Amino acid sequence: MTAQQRPARRSTLLQSVVLVSLGWLGLVVLGAAVAPLLAPSGPLITDPPRALLPPGPGGILGTDFLGRSVGARLVWGGRVTLTMGTLALSLAVGLGLPIGLAAGSLAGWADGVLMRFVDALLAFPSLLLAMAVLAVLGTGVEAVAIAVGLAAAPAYARVVRSVSLEVRAQPYIEAARAVGCSHLRIAVRHILANAAPSLIAFACAQLGWVLIMAAALNFLGLGAPPGTPEWGMMLAEGRGYLRYAPWASVFPGLALTLTVLAANLAANAWQDAVEGV
Repeated sequence: MTAQQRPARRSTLLQSVVLVSLGWLGLVVLGAAVAPLLAPSGPLITDPPRALLPPGPGGILGTDFLGRSVGARLVWGGRVTLTMGTLALSLAVGLGLPIGLAAGSLAGWADGVLMRFVDALLAFPSLLLAMAVLAVLGTGVEAVAIAVGLAAAPAYARVVRSVSLEVRAQPYIEAARAVGCSHLRIAVRHILANAAPSLIAFACAQLGWVLIMAAALNFLGLGAPPGTPEWGMMLAEGRGYLRYAPWASVFPGLALTLTVLAANLAANAWQDAVEGV
């Protein structure tokens, strides 16, 4: 293989990986959307005589310790997991974006005050901060989404501020000030518009993080109520039967891993496209 052929082959391989990643994400979203069609009986129907059946004709992905279909709980769990992740990410962006944009576009004392507040939040481990929020809000799917979103917001604010400072140093920002543009117009029309591609890439990467964080809280029993069809909860319920029925934990763990990996690969591909790599 010649030196000229290697970059082309690498580009083709990366494109294939990105397409597979996007295909998996699309499959997960589609499965969650049509869960009532794929598993019309729902994820909560128990059948104790069929407990811990291996994957096969009796159940494509087997059954758990209560005889519930792992496949049905997996597709319904995708709906719960993705809902929590989307809500948490929306909250993180909704809080972190204005704080980081204000700090990066105004600079000066405003930057110092806002970033010291963000640094105070970043001083706490994200999981500990999310657990503290749950201690106030209580358990539940919505509470997990809020807790994870609040824990993710400081990091997003930091990234927004960093990208905003980089854009703020460009000559066209000085030109906008020279013609009398207001701070708000410069921040939204010029800084945010030019920083958006990088911020979208980081938000996609954060999707994988919030999915793992939400699953971790549910795995620890701090989130959704017991029996909720959620991937982290399924991992927790199946861990006591790993020797006899590993499929009860392997399949939700595999679904979570592949979804997080696909989100990160898609984010990296988007960032490479933005940078022209």
